Amino acid sequence: MYCSSCRNYPDDGGLCNDCYVKTGEIVEELLREIEGLKAKIAFLRFSSPLDHRNHPYYTDIVLHAASEDKPSVPAHKAVLVNRSPVFKAMLENEMAEKRSGTIKISDVSHDVLCEFVNYIYTAEVCLDEQMACELLELAEKYDIKHLKAYCEKFLVSKLNWENSIMNYVFAHQLNAKHLLRAALSLITDNMSDFTKREEYMELVENNPRLLVEIYEVYLCKQDSAAAQNPFHSESP
Repeated sequence: MYCSSCRNYPDDGGLCNDCYVKTGEIVEELLREIEGLKAKIAFLRFSSPLDHRNHPYYTDIVLHAASEDKPSVPAHKAVLVNRSPVFKAMLENEMAEKRSGTIKISDVSHDVLCEFVNYIYTAEVCLDEQMACELLELAEKYDIKHLKAYCEKFLVSKLNWENSIMNYVFAHQLNAKHLLRAALSLITDNMSDFTKREEYMELVENNPRLLVEIYEVYLCKQDSAAAQNPFHSESP
């Protein structure tokens, strides 16, 4: 039996002794690199001002959600500018937000805004499907790609036949390509049940363009399957 790495003949099968030693050294080196990266992340990680509501550590801007009766969310201009090109444009040019030191985000709840700011500082958030959808909208609006990808990944993990059409339409609205592809694949794999869904008629009435896209992808799948198996023909 030959070594699976260098193809020399080891005495006991599997890896030869030299390759075994090298593999162990590589693993140890990778583990050291991982620990180094973890330490670097911990060093570079910002503490969220929401963790210190009574002492917000020199925050110089506040964000307001739709509910004016809720407290504002403190933040640092430098952090917002670094995380979002939209915030950067707001705060580096002579716009109202720069002059007032206030950013109004009227289309979200206070709880969602808090999670949004917390993610900007820590890259961490506790998600459910509703929170993921709302944060995905904010990520698209403020061009925060890391948060958008994070929310898309979560929503893809929650995809099923019951929510696939809803997520497909939602993904189209926000140009969420990863979620869109996953939802579209699930729909086209279940086309026999597609026309029975209530959402099908909603697409017919309100968004036929998306319906056309679904059928185009479905037909391409059918053509591809037929090309791979030319001797198989389905009954009409």
